[in-house]
Amino acid sequence: MSSIAVRNIARPDPAVVDALARFGVATLHEALGRTGLMDTAIRPIYSGAALCGPALTVLTHPGDNWMLHVAAELLRPGDVLVIACSAPNGDGMFGELLATSYKARGAKGLVSDTGVRDVKAISALGFPVFARHISAKGTVKATPGSVNVPVVCAGMLVNPGDVVAADDDGVVVIPRDRAAELAKAAQAREDKEAATRQRLAAGELGLDLYGMREALAKAGLRYID
Repeated sequence: MSSIAVRNIARPDPAVVDALARFGVATLHEALGRTGLMDTAIRPIYSGAALCGPALTVLTHPGDNWMLHVAAELLRPGDVLVIACSAPNGDGMFGELLATSYKARGAKGLVSDTGVRDVKAISALGFPVFARHISAKGTVKATPGSVNVPVVCAGMLVNPGDVVAADDDGVVVIPRDRAAELAKAAQAREDKEAATRQRLAAGELGLDLYGMREALAKAGLRYID
């Protein structure tokens, strides 16, 4: 397969990305019709990490982080780096020095289906990183991959410019052409949940609030004193 690095990609309106960034991954996932989630093995390297931005995709090969350096040249402020690999690999492809470079160039964070290292230093930088593996094992620079091509990362297709959001609950991918409508749907869901939260806080039971009693009775639940 030939290796390419695409300089210019379509990105969503920054105002739409900012709107989406206000919501948690669970809300976005539900508003997207309960779709878009990456494999739950992708976890933040430190608690409280969160990110939201257009995807700059990187296709790498096992044990080789050459294209992560190419990506540093092509990223724009606000981008989220999405790292996929041509075969399963847990080597520490991303570390403190690349994190320093990416942060200086305005990246919002990184999601990787491979490994990262220098966790303590990256956490101190406050650079959000989500990854499948943590490994001290280093990498080489020998086989070129590609940048800004469609990739499959942790089971999800990610196209350049799709919106990627991540927090302690996981990582969700939002197709670029659905980003604006999803921001509205997420807000509607958030408003509905705020009203529900108020009723639950007042002591109302979910059984009554959600009208579960009749369905439970039909399913065979009996109360016994």
